[in-house]
Amino acid sequence: MITRRIVLHLLTLSLVLGLGGCASWFSSDEPEPQLHLVKVEVIRAKLLEQKFLLHFRVDNPNDSDLTVRGLEYRIHLGDMLLTEGEHEHWFTVGPKRSAYFKVPIRTNLWPKIRGLVKLLKKPGQPIPYRLEGEMETGLFIAHYVHIARNGVIIPADLIPE
Repeated sequence: MITRRIVLHLLTLSLVLGLGGCASWFSSDEPEPQLHLVKVEVIRAKLLEQKFLLHFRVDNPNDSDLTVRGLEYRIHLGDMLLTEGEHEHWFTVGPKRSAYFKVPIRTNLWPKIRGLVKLLKKPGQPIPYRLEGEMETGLFIAHYVHIARNGVIIPADLIPE
């Protein structure tokens, strides 16, 4: 009876001490994957509904495959929230490689038209944009990569001649 109790205590103690190292299994010094907004393509622009296709690039700087599960995003133009949403699409990026994917979005810019007109008054002047969100990665256990990118667009570059 006492030996059974001692064995049970030793087994419990070894499990507790052994599981303490599990946290180190998932922490890594590997660099985070990078997400870039490459292009915004206008599909259709009507008065109350606009459809765009966002082109993203995922860079995998690591020596192992990267499984991307999905993306939660917010895009600001100046101080204005242009669009936000989620896109669930699983794909794998090879080691030390990049992959491209597209996210279709639908929005209504009519309530924000005054702010957009102010930003577009000088087409040669750069307009800051901000991409925020989280990219969900991992095959079995989810890992969330926080995204924060800033840049500028020049509206004159987007207007066809």
